[in-house]
Amino acid sequence: MADKGKILVVDDDRLVLATVTHGLAQAGYEVIDADNGDDAILLAREHKPDLALLDIRMEGKSGFDVAAYLREYLHTPFMFLSAFADDETVQQVRALGAVAYLVKPLDIGQIVPTVEAAFANLPTRTMERPVAGPVAEPAPLPQPAAPLADTVPMAVGVLMHRYSLQRTEALQRLQKLALDEGRTLEDQAERLIEAVELLARPGQL
Repeated sequence: MADKGKILVVDDDRLVLATVTHGLAQAGYEVIDADNGDDAILLAREHKPDLALLDIRMEGKSGFDVAAYLREYLHTPFMFLSAFADDETVQQVRALGAVAYLVKPLDIGQIVPTVEAAFANLPTRTMERPVAGPVAEPAPLPQPAAPLADTVPMAVGVLMHRYSLQRTEALQRLQKLALDEGRTLEDQAERLIEAVELLARPGQL
């Protein structure tokens, strides 16, 4: 059965929630789902997921609120799945330290590889948590997740939003930019995100 890891999925769109939950379960993950931020935090405290996949804009607690709680109190890595890729959202995603940022619409075939990549990079401490008992005081921990370990999905999301591109087209554009400037894809993605953040700062023009 599901033995690849435990994932908390949070989205206030029931159709998206059902689709993602079913797809991840079919891929071999144990899935806990919630359609609001308050329930998400309660379920996270109870089930101690290895990874959380969070919608951003929800009634009540937002995905950012849930992410901050997961980071500060449970040391749980998280990624965002959102229809928004505006400058302010991008900055908040980066500041919180998400392991990935996926922009809707996308299908489960695009989500599963990102989830698998995130699990491949999880610190071993996450996978070795005791099944029972509180997680209250683990050994001294580093930052739960380096600020956006992979900037490529985030940069692709920005291009999708800015130029109304499909995911494949946005990735191809990013690859062409990298090739034209003689940079790696990761370096080009980092430069794009830095440019977005610079333009978003007050007083910058």
